[in-house]
Amino acid sequence: MLTRVLLTLVKAGVIRPLGPRGLAGTVRGYLQWDITLAWGYQTGAGRHPNRAAIIDDDGLLTYAEVNERTSRLAHAFRAGERVGLLCRNHRGFIETMTACTKIGADAVLLNTGLSKGQLAHVAQDQKLDRIIADREFADLLPDTPTFFSDELESLIINGPKKSLPRRPPRGRLIVLTSGTTGTPKGARRPEPASLAPAAALLSRIPLRHGDVISITSPLFHAWGLAAFQLGLVLGATLVLRRKFDPAQALKDAEQCTAMFVVPVTLQRMLETPHRPKLRIIASSGSALPPRVAARTLEEFGPVLYNLYGSTEVSWASIATPEELLAEPGTAGRPPLGTRLAIVDDQGKPVAPGETGRIFVGNEMLFDGYTNGTSKESLNGLMSTGDLGHLKDGLLFVAGRDDEMIVSGGENVYPREVEDLLSTLDGVTEVAVLGVPDDEFGQRLAAFVVGAETLTAEHVREHVKANLARFSVPRDVFFLNELPRNAAGKVLKRQLRERG
Repeated sequence: MLTRVLLTLVKAGVIRPLGPRGLAGTVRGYLQWDITLAWGYQTGAGRHPNRAAIIDDDGLLTYAEVNERTSRLAHAFRAGERVGLLCRNHRGFIETMTACTKIGADAVLLNTGLSKGQLAHVAQDQKLDRIIADREFADLLPDTPTFFSDELESLIINGPKKSLPRRPPRGRLIVLTSGTTGTPKGARRPEPASLAPAAALLSRIPLRHGDVISITSPLFHAWGLAAFQLGLVLGATLVLRRKFDPAQALKDAEQCTAMFVVPVTLQRMLETPHRPKLRIIASSGSALPPRVAARTLEEFGPVLYNLYGSTEVSWASIATPEELLAEPGTAGRPPLGTRLAIVDDQGKPVAPGETGRIFVGNEMLFDGYTNGTSKESLNGLMSTGDLGHLKDGLLFVAGRDDEMIVSGGENVYPREVEDLLSTLDGVTEVAVLGVPDDEFGQRLAAFVVGAETLTAEHVREHVKANLARFSVPRDVFFLNELPRNAAGKVLKRQLRERG
């Protein structure tokens, strides 16, 4: 295992010969900060000080600049305090996170799509001492001391150059769950103890040292955060924009080698007539519709990688372009150092091809929710909360285990119907969920965005021709768009209220 990790890191260029300055920066950073964000920028300042670290709407910062600026900013925080970040994708988000690491403060990543009431609840639940927020969210902020991100520059400029504590207390990184079915919970993310987690992702996604990476997914989301952390390990240049615009994203991609996306942003880019050359498009954050996967591969070439995971388990599997070409609906195979099991309700492995509960083991399983609860575990593996099956070693996800319905005594999986309807001509977006039914106990309702020529009968006939009769939606609603949170996930609780 160690040999494979080292070989993967060497192939990616993470481990390579260093000059005296680069070696000194790496060692100095490790002795001061351990393997943290702070170490990453200290290392980068030694290895490639003049390389662009961040390109955003405000310009360019080098690795040396980010390292110095975050050391100055760290003096504005206190060890042990808890700082909420309510920011879009820009340098202030990354610099605040890194500064918290340098002083030993907790960072709580707040979803920019939360309502005023939800923010008040989260601020109280997470015991926030202060919030760093973009000014556009001023009207939503709770009664918590707040500093606006456009004021960070003055803190940095006026920050002292004096030394920071060596090996400060390890601050916690808290990521909120998506909250698509209820109130968001705080999930404690572990700090990697080594570079093995990076090697796991790099074993299936061939990113390279010095890549230029556009991160279109929100940094507050686990997928955007993973892109940032992995890019830092690779000494990459990160391209960030405060708001996603498909035309701007594709223009940025002309100067990039890789792009991290969520499926809905990928779909919007496919609606824009421009196809820059990229080596890697990495998608995660929600289910990737097979139709979107197939079209991306057709129009951008064999560059699409699809990661299946969650805030709690980090990653479970990754699909390569070759696997997606053969099976557009697959979630791929487990990467290096990852274990995967499909089990029944008693925790016993199911037969090949049978649907069961997905459990995962890797080095980045979360440390539990901040309310003291956790995910179910089994023999060192953690539940993803999803159902799925294996076919020829490839994982296929059927959907959330709490979304499966029993209709007329038959198990019915909404995700299977969603994937099928996404291939129907005229459908651009679709969500399917269970609703109560007097005759069968439960039935499905489909919420469809698409051409005006589509009818409920078209939808039902397409399902009837391809799936079992209990999968045919009882109700079909046509919408102008699906309700989504800021990370692009469909808010099914809102649809359920309508259905």
